[in-house]
Amino acid sequence: MDHQLWTYIIAITLLTLTPGVDTLVVVRNASRGGWGDGAVTSLGVCSGLFVHATASAIGISIILLQSALAFSLLKFAGAGYLIWLGFSSLRKTIARKSHASNEILASKTESFHLHRSFREGFLSNVLNPKTIIFYMAFLPQFIDPSHSALHQSLQLAGFHFAIAMVWQCLLALLVIKAKDWLNNSKIGVFFEWLSGSILILLGLKLAINR
Repeated sequence: MDHQLWTYIIAITLLTLTPGVDTLVVVRNASRGGWGDGAVTSLGVCSGLFVHATASAIGISIILLQSALAFSLLKFAGAGYLIWLGFSSLRKTIARKSHASNEILASKTESFHLHRSFREGFLSNVLNPKTIIFYMAFLPQFIDPSHSALHQSLQLAGFHFAIAMVWQCLLALLVIKAKDWLNNSKIGVFFEWLSGSILILLGLKLAINR
């Protein structure tokens, strides 16, 4: 493994460990439906990386960055999706507060739906224009112009996929280990309120950023 690839792996690992929207969605879903919910959400998130790598390699990202309309549509779609996820969490918070039996609610885990978890993770990543900009600016530094840009971009995304999957699945496992703490009525309500509020704020920030 050459020095340049090690540089990429170190940089992408540090980026992955930095909390962001993807991390928040994985933790939120793990607390909702268990480790499987968080792991499949992570699979959706990480699968989106290949979309960005492909877009970066074939030049779609350049078109998006040069077209104000295309970029704005993508930006607002991503912002709207984050806000929708946030309101979903807040809605559950209201439901928990109005529930008559806190003991029953605290022991309840929402059913896990594979397609829903994958979709939420995938869309939260693919609809984030900041990821497109990052891949557009970051990946070319590690691309050898004498070889296929698409092949190299997908290979680099594969390393990112593996690192992010391991980290996010570990986070989901930590959430399960802390299940009793999170399932405390007041703490559970606060966690869902906090995650919902942060998702809404991130969505609004994404929408108003230029």
